[in-house]
Amino acid sequence: MQFAQKRDQPALSYPPKILKHVNTTRSISPDPLRRLQIDTAAPKNHPHVPAQFGFVPQKQLPARSITINYQLSTTKKTMLLLHLLQTLDTIAPTRHAESWDNVGLLVGDPAQSITKVLLTIDYTPQVAAEAQSQNIDLIIAYHPPIFDPLKRITAPSLIYDAIRRGIAIYAPHTALDVAPGGTNDMLADAIGISPTDRAPLKLIESKSAQHKLVVFVPADALDKLSQALFAAGAGRIGKYSACSFQTPGTGTFFGEPGTNPTIGQPGRLERAPEVKLETILPIDKIEPVIKALRQSHPYEEPAFDLVQLATAAEGLGMGRFGPLTQPTARPALFARIKQELNLTHLLIAGPTTGPVHRAAVCAGACGNHLDDAIAAKADVYLTGEIRHHDAIRAANQNLTVVCTLHSNSERAILTRLQARLTKEVPAIPFVLSQSDRDPFHMM
Repeated sequence: MQFAQKRDQPALSYPPKILKHVNTTRSISPDPLRRLQIDTAAPKNHPHVPAQFGFVPQKQLPARSITINYQLSTTKKTMLLLHLLQTLDTIAPTRHAESWDNVGLLVGDPAQSITKVLLTIDYTPQVAAEAQSQNIDLIIAYHPPIFDPLKRITAPSLIYDAIRRGIAIYAPHTALDVAPGGTNDMLADAIGISPTDRAPLKLIESKSAQHKLVVFVPADALDKLSQALFAAGAGRIGKYSACSFQTPGTGTFFGEPGTNPTIGQPGRLERAPEVKLETILPIDKIEPVIKALRQSHPYEEPAFDLVQLATAAEGLGMGRFGPLTQPTARPALFARIKQELNLTHLLIAGPTTGPVHRAAVCAGACGNHLDDAIAAKADVYLTGEIRHHDAIRAANQNLTVVCTLHSNSERAILTRLQARLTKEVPAIPFVLSQSDRDPFHMM
């Protein structure tokens, strides 16, 4: 709050808690600037005192007037975290992450409101302090700050502090590595691999995201049940909703003692005309859909099948390889990598001269993909880090290995992710951490 005194009065500085009376007049400026005229000797319960200035004097002060200019924060926009999670999963579907990884929402409530988001590679004490100073509601930390199972969450751990402050944490990690336009495509662009001729170094196995639900229901209850299932999240294929297939047939059942069948009587075999209703649902909708089924089905014990569906190969995978858009001398290529990733140093093993025609990249620690880079006949392999003996093995096969240090091979994706999120969700700001950096320094 800035105080601007009137020219004809001596300097005054009253703490806000002892101000008694506030008359407000709106500035004609287009920004949300307001001007307050404050009279410290005005009546205690003046009708013009806004609710947010609900204070009373602690002592009587001489009658003075001052002018206050202040900036209101009433224009702050919010959105539900749930909606932002849907956008994040569209950009980098968590189902594509490695099976050992821990991705997605790690801390927070999908129903909480979000006003500002911080992007970082690692969630460190410095980043946590930065988030607190900027009133951040959500931290997108590329590396999962919760990786191994936690047995307790206590102060002064960073996770405890985030929970206490109501700060949500989301980690995309290998889901973003695999995603088109993600971390590995960023590295491929940095080294100059042709966008039209590149491919993953290692394809991932497609993971099922859908289940098929088959339920049998009397014809007169079909509409009620199907509508309940659709409302709970079943029956969506792309931009089509309420998708199902319905087949008439005959159901049989024998009600044992103690049952109360909707049709027929206990103790005898019953035959009833029914409709076989088939639909699909995403994995994360199984619980609400089955709950809706049980609540809306007229039978005491409804019969249904839930079948996991196979997913067609999507051509996604870790790393990238392919020809450069044009052959490049190794020294020039090293300079390009440093410029694109904003680095001053690189670690290089193997040949340092000669032209490069094909390259492979993999963000992070990717020694396990060295054989894939060799099989791809790459001249250069760009990664974050690699083991000593793997570097020797690569050099012996005339493959140049370029290491940036682990997080330096990933950090540039944050700028792209920020731009994508800002475009998709313009209502709230996405900011890059200024304190996030690789733990190693080149001296």
